[in-house]
Amino acid sequence: MTDNLFQPFALNDTITLNNRILMAPLTRCMADDNLVPTQAMADYYARRADAGLIISEAVIIRPDGQGYPNTPGLFTAEQVAGWKKVTQAVHEKGGKIFAQLWHTGRVAHPHFYRDVTGSDAVMAPSAIGVEGTVPRMRELEYQTPTPASHEDIEQLIEDYAQAAANAMVAGFDGVEIHGANGYLLDQFLHHGSNQRSDEYGQTPANMARFPLAVVDAICAEIGHQRTALRLSPGAYFNMPSDPRDRAVFDYLLKQLESRDLAFIHVGIFDDALEFDYLGGRVSSYIRAHYSKTLVGVGSLTAEMGSAAIAENKFDLLAIGRPFIANPDYVARIREGKELVEYSEEMLMSLV
Repeated sequence: MTDNLFQPFALNDTITLNNRILMAPLTRCMADDNLVPTQAMADYYARRADAGLIISEAVIIRPDGQGYPNTPGLFTAEQVAGWKKVTQAVHEKGGKIFAQLWHTGRVAHPHFYRDVTGSDAVMAPSAIGVEGTVPRMRELEYQTPTPASHEDIEQLIEDYAQAAANAMVAGFDGVEIHGANGYLLDQFLHHGSNQRSDEYGQTPANMARFPLAVVDAICAEIGHQRTALRLSPGAYFNMPSDPRDRAVFDYLLKQLESRDLAFIHVGIFDDALEFDYLGGRVSSYIRAHYSKTLVGVGSLTAEMGSAAIAENKFDLLAIGRPFIANPDYVARIREGKELVEYSEEMLMSLV
């Protein structure tokens, strides 16, 4: 029933995957206090190297991008060296791994970086905050962000490109730009978080300008074959819904069609969610507006993913929490073995 998941898949002339099952990015908050990947992290990823491709937990591109405790970075030599141990461990097991590049934008918190940057500023498109507190650190309330200046945006573009270059030095096979789930790039793409009146706001072309500039800078740095992007056209996480967002993503996807990226990855926790202004599911909307390699995700079983691939709804299947519970997920699916059920307690250790 799932034979198509175990076929090799060529992302392009540079990268061929052993199968169509991807390990989705899963934030684990297990880096050390300098945001350096640990040996336990190397072991954790190596145990899952049977995936056609591992997408790493989100990796912050610079200090003020941090919004959760102990999330790894990719902006110091020590962090790059730590990631080298991870990529080597994965490659020794025959796997491939992309780094997911991340800036959390308005859900960052200066608690994590004020000692490094000397600033309490939180950067976002507009001075519109989110309500609530930082996960795992409920005593920290989110604050109203400072709108990014033109100089800030130009520096961010450089920092994304530098993080991609660092990923190559660290031995990653490519990068996935985190442009989804209510984080910085996604904040520019939604009217609920972007109320700018300059060339980065109001119109679809303006709102997509910064994310596209990041894509182009990274492609120029490491090649389009090694560059992927995660997107959330449906606003659902730290983001209010606005029907006007549809036009932004219509424009963005048309622009991305010509970039020839490694893939676009759907950003959704549950692909059964439907959005009126998108005409249904996010994956269906992206597929209708983007003809190249698409990764489906969102509480999908192997059987559901296999059927969707057979029906050309997407090309690759990303699996999240079941990979936490089942390091041998690929082998279990191939052999028809029962899966270990995921539980929240599993987040407390790397196995």
